[in-house]
Amino acid sequence: MKFSEAPRLILLMIFAVSLFMLGENWYKQYWPKQESTAVAGKSGGLIGDPSPIPESASTNVPATVQPRTSSDVADPVAPAPSAVFVVQTDVIKVEISAIGGDLRRIELLQHRDTINAERNFLLMDSSAEHTLVAQTGLIGPSLPNHKSVFAASVSQVVMKDDENEVKLALTSTDADKPRLTKIYTFARGQYRIDVSQTIENTGASALTPFAYFQLVRDDKAPAGDSRWVPTFNGVAQFTEQDKYKKLAFGDIGKGKAVAVKNSQDGWIGMVQHYFVSAWLPLPGAPKEFFVRALGGGLFAAGVIVPVGRVEPGRSATWSVPLYAGPQEQKKLASLAPGLDLTVDYGWLTIIAAPLFWVLSAIHGVVGNWGVAIIIVTVLIKLLFFPLSAASYKSMAKMRLMAPKLQKLKELHGDNKPKLHQAMMDLYKTEKINPLGGCLPIVVQIPVFISLYWVLLGTVEMRHAPFMLWVQDLSRPDPFYVLPILMGLSMIIQSRLNPEPPDPIQAKVMKIMPIAFSVFFFFFPAGLVLYWVINNVLSIAQQWTITRQLERVGLGAGKR
Repeated sequence: MKFSEAPRLILLMIFAVSLFMLGENWYKQYWPKQESTAVAGKSGGLIGDPSPIPESASTNVPATVQPRTSSDVADPVAPAPSAVFVVQTDVIKVEISAIGGDLRRIELLQHRDTINAERNFLLMDSSAEHTLVAQTGLIGPSLPNHKSVFAASVSQVVMKDDENEVKLALTSTDADKPRLTKIYTFARGQYRIDVSQTIENTGASALTPFAYFQLVRDDKAPAGDSRWVPTFNGVAQFTEQDKYKKLAFGDIGKGKAVAVKNSQDGWIGMVQHYFVSAWLPLPGAPKEFFVRALGGGLFAAGVIVPVGRVEPGRSATWSVPLYAGPQEQKKLASLAPGLDLTVDYGWLTIIAAPLFWVLSAIHGVVGNWGVAIIIVTVLIKLLFFPLSAASYKSMAKMRLMAPKLQKLKELHGDNKPKLHQAMMDLYKTEKINPLGGCLPIVVQIPVFISLYWVLLGTVEMRHAPFMLWVQDLSRPDPFYVLPILMGLSMIIQSRLNPEPPDPIQAKVMKIMPIAFSVFFFFFPAGLVLYWVINNVLSIAQQWTITRQLERVGLGAGKR
């Protein structure tokens, strides 16, 4: 490979990687999937393996949602239509079933539906289209669980303008079992729900119960998510020992992914693009985390906590909060360690996190995320101005040297060693570093990729308008104006670069702008806006440098 071809090779590599990523995501979206199979456990429990938590915690947990393929269960997670309690605050509307006190529907009042912006976004639901429910209960055949019936004194609670907090209390109705009371507390402006439970031992012998808190979800990608821009959809867990880890549904079903079981801290939840639902048990007490495939495309993830010994006539109270809402990083970081990592920037977090902070700060001033993207793009361009200038200067010199290089090829075309040596002598004489355009590009790639993931994963960008026809920066441009402008800018930029000597490379470089434009038809408008502005700035810088070199006569024998 000739040194002069290095920058071009890097662009080709980027193009190839982009094709690979898009193809891989197409495969995941469209290739037929095998039906998920359940992981066998002891006695139908949530967890099949023994653990330091007492045996009852691992073997006597009541059976979770049955597989959808079961012939005798029409809809295993659907509550009785008339047995629903409703709680509404200023940010969420929650439906709680009398069966188990399950949270079966959570509507986010300040976030619009991905497909129909006239409707509110449903994070939790138990319909045929989507399943995500939160269930709680006690372990043991004589204890209330998520299949027990609960009653409440009211059927609906609505937060008033002068209230900062509302509660709903449910009490189990099984006369032959200990009484279990579940109290759900909702605060103004918060997506955190405090789930407090109290057991009253009405029997004649002491109890040593364990409580479980689980999320049950299907493996479907959220409706309306881009099929060309892959995002994680699965289980996430955090402990101080193992830090943040993601568990894909497919790996859970095959037994390749398991949760960190025993810990004194941490949390577990379900993650999807822009949103997260997670149980946040209090630190400092022993707990057992679990994940499990239930069959029929359903998966469970949760935590088991010990309640302690409860003597006859006594009671015990415990609490495990639930967060169900958007991935707003500042709020997540204040709720639990590592919860903000659900906004996943991967190995580039060290660069992406400061970029988001800058983007958010600029938005706080200008009030428009599109304008904030433009300003951040300009700032990044200014930051790398010296490197970019060196790169474009090197490419401009190579472009102006094209006639001399062509003469050398005509003179030594059949003698490769002589041609290579003559080219190196020419570079030395003209004081040109053929790798000068390579290193600056390599250095900037991590920053550009980091900004890509910031724009892709920022929930604040969701349904955020820019101007004119772009009314949602998280969705593709409805009229494809930005992708077309990006393609045109790439064509102009390629004309400023030296033409590849290899005819095949020359054809590929001509096709790349068109191919990228087609791919970017499916990318969020915010990402395309960034690339358009970056390309325009690059064209302006490269054109200026080229004109300056032409004025001094480089390549015409004047120095």
